[in-house]
Amino acid sequence: MAVVVVESPAKAKTINKYLGSDYTVLASYGHVRDLPPKDGSVDTDHEFAMLWEVAADSRKHVKAIADALKTDDTLILATDPDREGEAISWHLQEALASSIKKGKTVRRVTFNAITKAAVLEAMANPRDIDAPLVEAYLARRALDYLVGFNLSPVLWRKLPGAKSAGRVQSVCLRLIVEREMEIEAFRAREYWSVKAQLVTPRGAEFEARLTVLGGKKLDRYDIPTAEAAELAVQAVTSRDLTVQSVEAKPASRNPSAPFMTSTLQQEASRKFGMGAKACMSAAQRLYEAGHITYMRTDGIDMAPEAVMAARDEIKRRFGANYVPDSPRMYKNKAKNAQEAHECIRPTDMAASPDSLRLEADQKKLYDLIWKRTLASQMAAARLERTTVDVGSADGQVVLRATGQVVMFDGFLAIYEEGRDDEGEDDGRLPQIMQGEPAKKQGVTPEQHFTQPPPRYTEATLVKRMEELGIGRPSTYASVLTTIQDREYVRKDKNRLFPEDKGRLVTAFLTNYFKRYVEYDFTADLEAELDDVSAGDRNYKEVLARFWRDFSAAIAETADLRIGEVLTTIDDFLAPHLYPPRADGSDPRVCPTCHQGRLHLKTSRGGGAFIGCGNYPECRYTRPISGAEEEGGSERILGEDPEGVPVWLKTGRFGPYVQKGEATEEVPKPPRASLPKGWSPADMDLEKALRLLNLPRPIGPHPEDGVLVEAGIGRFGPYVKHGTKYANLPEVDEVFEIGMNRAVEVLASKVVRGQRAAAEPLKVLGDHPDGGEMSVMAGRYGPYVKWGKVFATLPKEMEPETVTFEDALVLVNEKAAKGGKKKATPKKAAAKKPAAKATDKPAAKKTAAKKPAAKKAPVKKATKAKEDAAE
Repeated sequence: MAVVVVESPAKAKTINKYLGSDYTVLASYGHVRDLPPKDGSVDTDHEFAMLWEVAADSRKHVKAIADALKTDDTLILATDPDREGEAISWHLQEALASSIKKGKTVRRVTFNAITKAAVLEAMANPRDIDAPLVEAYLARRALDYLVGFNLSPVLWRKLPGAKSAGRVQSVCLRLIVEREMEIEAFRAREYWSVKAQLVTPRGAEFEARLTVLGGKKLDRYDIPTAEAAELAVQAVTSRDLTVQSVEAKPASRNPSAPFMTSTLQQEASRKFGMGAKACMSAAQRLYEAGHITYMRTDGIDMAPEAVMAARDEIKRRFGANYVPDSPRMYKNKAKNAQEAHECIRPTDMAASPDSLRLEADQKKLYDLIWKRTLASQMAAARLERTTVDVGSADGQVVLRATGQVVMFDGFLAIYEEGRDDEGEDDGRLPQIMQGEPAKKQGVTPEQHFTQPPPRYTEATLVKRMEELGIGRPSTYASVLTTIQDREYVRKDKNRLFPEDKGRLVTAFLTNYFKRYVEYDFTADLEAELDDVSAGDRNYKEVLARFWRDFSAAIAETADLRIGEVLTTIDDFLAPHLYPPRADGSDPRVCPTCHQGRLHLKTSRGGGAFIGCGNYPECRYTRPISGAEEEGGSERILGEDPEGVPVWLKTGRFGPYVQKGEATEEVPKPPRASLPKGWSPADMDLEKALRLLNLPRPIGPHPEDGVLVEAGIGRFGPYVKHGTKYANLPEVDEVFEIGMNRAVEVLASKVVRGQRAAAEPLKVLGDHPDGGEMSVMAGRYGPYVKWGKVFATLPKEMEPETVTFEDALVLVNEKAAKGGKKKATPKKAAAKKPAAKATDKPAAKKTAAKKPAAKKAPVKKATKAKEDAAE
């Protein structure tokens, strides 16, 4: 028998069905070794020697494989067919070195799809581990360690509040920050257009746009004002119009190429709002279940047998006229062979989405892949595009109408690619004949303003990274996740916004490590790493050249003072921090004392804010992203019943209301921060007093007479009864809640250490041994519950995507830890028989041995396809 090792239990289960009982299929659960997060893991003084450790969570998996090899002579490494998969196989071979010494065989197999034919074909054609591919992985991992481990501490010391920097993540963050700065610097330009509703002699209506005025062809900005637009309207209305030309041209639209990683992420984002991480998670499960080919690829070519299968399915479903005369061939754009696998496609073209039992997100994604694949081999759509010019006899005005008709839908019968920009599709025009009059029904001007460049979505950002040559299919999702987890970027309505922290990091790196956040430098380094994977470059030479310059740049920052760094960043971000004021006054003059100048400052707890240089005489502060017109300057809202003024102010933590001024007697007057969702512009005296009077007494509790109150704390709105707190869903409820509702909310909370029954996130069905399995939300993350077995979900597994099979593997593995093969759910316990009387003395207890000092556990290395430093 042979031991076959793959990354995941789901993949192991699928492959085991194909190989049968002659093979033992085990899962490594991703990477089994990684660089320990300490100094010296990459030794720059000894040819970049790398110190690896088996992760604490991986030891049991490595042991299981080693135990299996005691009775089996062959180890088959069947991890994914890309650079990371090759690296996992190499790590396994190294970690199992002691178990495979004595005449055992180690072979590497790869397959692009988990189908019986593909797996058996791979098993029949094993190979050795690809050394250049492993070296490319070693180079990337070393680079990510050197950048992350050396640059991040510089950020911590010089820029309070910053968390980390990385080789690719910092460049990606720069793209988002620079796009935001473009938007802020943008000044809209007004322009106008003129449209007319026209009628043919047969009574059919159509719309035309003014294209010639005064005998001159109009450009976009040639009608700049409402007055100019009105003159243009008069020029059209005062003239009779005749159809001058009608031109109909045939056109065709060809289908898009089948998916590769980046285009799949883009389309999933456009059509479903699905983030890169969620997209790849769903695709991974489809691949492991054998439904699609490998999902991390730069390739768009398709296997010949798949092309023929697609053509057969198109003919069966749509007819022979939807199949082109010859198969469509798509040229591979991959810059490096190791990423250039086949396109992402279904393994069975006849398997429609409705014929498969899939989770909701997997079904949507599979539907997209199936339709795109079939469409890529279908006939082109045939169109007829018509252009009609209508003008005056004197040639002073000409209006144009355009339209198109689909003569044959071709691939559009199944699929049409989404678009990032909003465009208008020309509709169908009525019958219009040259020389006939066109009667005017109405002529209207329309005002327009130029728009700033749009903020990136995950889809458009991946597209831009791909254009610049930054990152690779295996890195896009992890990079986007990292910059959001670090709170450098937030996603709102699918758009990416840089946080203040992200702006500061970008400003720091752009000023002190400019070369390492340049797009060309990062793309050139990616190209060098591609050369390593192709065997055309020595990876240690790449590392040596990078480290020579990078270590020098790190050393140059050693003497930098925080004050110097803040001044540099203050100047760099000045257009964002101090936008022009409406009255034209100096935006850096303090709006409170009118004497001090505003500066970027840091707080003791990390983070930054804008403050007055006249501190402590003037205590004006505001967040670095808080515009003054949105509450940055103080204003009096009115006076309370005792005649004390109530202010609206803005501090380093955002807007707040304050009663009275700070004095020697009252150094800290009553204050209350504005709750989330409350706008400073909407604040009035009544709202301010309601906030300042919190917590609000509701009344004595009917059971014990202890006061029940409602208020707003650091974790949001709440009701309180003695020492017991319960959250409220809405802020407004704090001011309205009565005793009945308060008692109900409090009763739903924990009572004397006992938890209220939690609702499962997802019910998965009954375990084969009896008892329901369900996904639950826990304090430390989601988990699968089966009776008394609680199995935490791996980080890469989303609660919504957990399948019955995933849960079964997790709970059985968890149950086996205590020496049991399987743990059964809660059953009635049998009574213990009474102890028999005995004359024997009690056995002497063995003295407990002092436990050996434990090693610090190495953090589990998941197959994120690049380290977080990426």
